[in-house]
Amino acid sequence: MLTFRVVAFSSIWAIIALVVIATVISTLFRQVSERGFDNVLSAHLFNLIASVSATDDGRLVGSPNLGDLRFSEPLSGWYWAVEPVSEALRNRLHSPSLVMPVNSPSTDEVPFDREFRRRYLEEGPGGEQIEVLEAEIVLDQLDRVARFRVMGNRSELEQEISDFAGRLYAYLAIFGLGMIAINVFAILVALKPLGSIRQALASIRAGTAERLSGPFPVEIAPLAEETNALIENNRRIIERARTQVGNLAHSLKTPLAVLMNEGRTLGGDKGGLITNHAEGMQKQIDHYLQRARAAAQRNTLASRSPVNQTLARMARVAEKLNPDKRLAVKMPESEIVFAGEREDLEEITGNLLENAMKWASGKVVLSLGLVQADEAGPRSFRVVIEDDGPGIPEDQARQALKRGRRLDESKPGTGLGLSIVADLVEEYGGTLSLERSKLGGLKAEVSLPAA
Repeated sequence: MLTFRVVAFSSIWAIIALVVIATVISTLFRQVSERGFDNVLSAHLFNLIASVSATDDGRLVGSPNLGDLRFSEPLSGWYWAVEPVSEALRNRLHSPSLVMPVNSPSTDEVPFDREFRRRYLEEGPGGEQIEVLEAEIVLDQLDRVARFRVMGNRSELEQEISDFAGRLYAYLAIFGLGMIAINVFAILVALKPLGSIRQALASIRAGTAERLSGPFPVEIAPLAEETNALIENNRRIIERARTQVGNLAHSLKTPLAVLMNEGRTLGGDKGGLITNHAEGMQKQIDHYLQRARAAAQRNTLASRSPVNQTLARMARVAEKLNPDKRLAVKMPESEIVFAGEREDLEEITGNLLENAMKWASGKVVLSLGLVQADEAGPRSFRVVIEDDGPGIPEDQARQALKRGRRLDESKPGTGLGLSIVADLVEEYGGTLSLERSKLGGLKAEVSLPAA
């Protein structure tokens, strides 16, 4: 389905784009947050170094004020500490928030960089993860060295990044749903003219319209015009074929009549030979002209014929022509439409009905109904004509469908009726079966495509 594919493709693309955007923004936010976090630790470290010194007797002194109250709150995750490295220094300083010492890895595990600083992660006194920025500084000319450490709450940073990512994904999800909904609405509106064309084509196939009509966008209008041109061209081809068939029949009618008349006048064996061959030519012409017309009409867009009305009219004619026979007609209330020409439907049912009325003893039953098929299968209808005559033996049913084959010469006829019916039904993709009727005679069942 075109609409589903377009909506699915655009929606999947929108989702992928939003996920990529969310990932990029989250990554950038993490980088900026981590850079800011590192800058804060570096600033606090420089401030701490500038605030601490050593006395002559080797005591570390100073009152660092780093401007952050979290260094005063116990177990806040933000700490600082100054520890002696040289033996000449004997005491240590730390922030009020540091109630327990924090381990420091060896220089083999985490070496100092060229600026004599190193950075590592450790578990804080409160169980949180902290990031430690450490530097060893020479305090005076006596080369006394102290270790300065500033510790920031890394868990707090990760939580802020996680909260931001959660809010970002939530907002983008809401935005994405709205964008997809607007996108679906826009696609449905844009493809609506295609639905109108589909409905117009369905109307043409149903026989309720002859061409595509209606306001179409400029992008689709050429398609509608070409389709109308195709339908019109198809109609002209059919009319031309029908005209040629009529002209051929008319042009051969007089010569054949002259030949048959001359044959009868001549009499004898030669006259009979001429007459028989002329009649055979007439039968062949009738037969193949019917097939040619049916083939030209099959699967055309505009060939639609009402079945109920046609059968009712033919039943009335058959009753008038056979007043001594009783004809029962069974048809549904809903109208059935034949996907073909009315003349072909009349040819098929007319031959079968005429044959039944000819051979029936007193009763003929004509039944019409739709064939129940699955949704994927084509629609069709069934015409059943039964009589109470002698019928046809099952082993002779196939012979009755051959051209010019007559099983009983006691009744007038050419022997082409059932053959023409079989050929027309085959051209329309239908089925024809001859069986024994419950009335005792012949049961002719025809299945044809329905619109």
